[in-house]
Amino acid sequence: MTQSLWLATSDSISLTSLNASTTCDVCIIGGGLTGLYTAYTLAKSGVDVVLLEANTHLGHGTTGHSTGKLTAQHSLVYSELIEKLSVEEARLYYQLNQLAIEKAMQLLPKNSVQQVDSLLYCQTKTGYAQLLKEWNAYKVLNIKAKITSETELPFPITKALSMSQQAQINPVEVCNFLAKEALSMGAKLYTNTRVQQLNISQNNLHTENNMSVQYNKLILCSHYPIEAFKGLHLFKLSNSRSYMVASKINETMQGQYLCVDFPSRSIRTTTINNEHYLVLGGANHIAGEKANTEPYYEAIEGEMRAHFEQEPIYRWSAQDIETPDMIPYVGRISKSQPNVLIATGYRKWGISNSFVAGDILSSLITGSRSEDGAIPLYSPARTKFGAQFMQMLKVGGFVAKEFISGYLRHANTPTCTHLGCKTKWNEADETWDCPCHGSRFNAKGEVLEGPAVQPLKLE
Repeated sequence: MTQSLWLATSDSISLTSLNASTTCDVCIIGGGLTGLYTAYTLAKSGVDVVLLEANTHLGHGTTGHSTGKLTAQHSLVYSELIEKLSVEEARLYYQLNQLAIEKAMQLLPKNSVQQVDSLLYCQTKTGYAQLLKEWNAYKVLNIKAKITSETELPFPITKALSMSQQAQINPVEVCNFLAKEALSMGAKLYTNTRVQQLNISQNNLHTENNMSVQYNKLILCSHYPIEAFKGLHLFKLSNSRSYMVASKINETMQGQYLCVDFPSRSIRTTTINNEHYLVLGGANHIAGEKANTEPYYEAIEGEMRAHFEQEPIYRWSAQDIETPDMIPYVGRISKSQPNVLIATGYRKWGISNSFVAGDILSSLITGSRSEDGAIPLYSPARTKFGAQFMQMLKVGGFVAKEFISGYLRHANTPTCTHLGCKTKWNEADETWDCPCHGSRFNAKGEVLEGPAVQPLKLE
């Protein structure tokens, strides 16, 4: 079944669509974890909040298709952050994400979050060298961890780097909890409400049903920002797709795992309605680049059968965005647009970073104290020109190539309604995928993922 384990086994919340024009202090676009946690924190502070979600249910976008790992162990990140940024900034990134875990453990109901250890593991000499480099970075940053050869995995490893006091969530249950809390505090949440036009200079927007929202502040939590052209963010974000499968198992693990070798693999377990499940993921490529994605599913399904002797019953894919320096963009989208804020670029680590983002966004709007250094570290305006330029060449070059070649090779395929690239039919997921900026449409041409907001014209 091509459906996320979380969405298939949990009842997500569906609300009414916006059926009358309205006004608010803050309008949030996007009903995933970032949008809902931000709505909760703002409503708790007495802010008049309106949240708009394009899907029929909350948490059905990136959040509902994630691994649900709530961890500060974001693959081999800290050794790279020390090299790209500084020891101080790398340490702050860890501290903010670890604090997010601690806050979430206190806030969330016990049935939606569990404490586990997170482990990076390797099976090759190259991977072991990378693991040792990351462990050395941990020592510099005073991150508590240990190197071990002992794991619960049913296959041999070289070594693993274990970080304790991490967590994992059921992303749909967490979204449900935050939505109910936000509603109880006065936030107004709407589903099945797609934004189709933003009038930034006039502080208003219009939905596909021609309802308008007049706001003082706008927060874009819609994965790929609709107004991405502000500050050139469109060409500073790369978009990748990865694949996951899930099966039933007899018992859960005490840890969650990520392989640092190529190809990378993500492993975790969970319990839903007294049933135990194994989630295995990996196999990345640029979003929209592959027309036939079935081999990616087959590779992971084969490993589940070979290593865990289980038959996959769910499979799904997820789309993730990366910034040039690996730190998400959270904050004011540009100096010229201080009333527009964004949260994006989580690089597959959106669970902990969503909580970090919600606190930053709330601080910027309410003026409440934020963690020292958090706002500049995550600021969309912070990225150095060299990294930006290289990312623009990498992503922009791919976009330009696909834009031209799409018209040469796929003259009869539908044109993406975002910037006119030719889409590709994805047989495994039964979607039209745009290789330029990652928009996805279902077989009927309806928007599944942005930045596109208009449906395809299928003739």
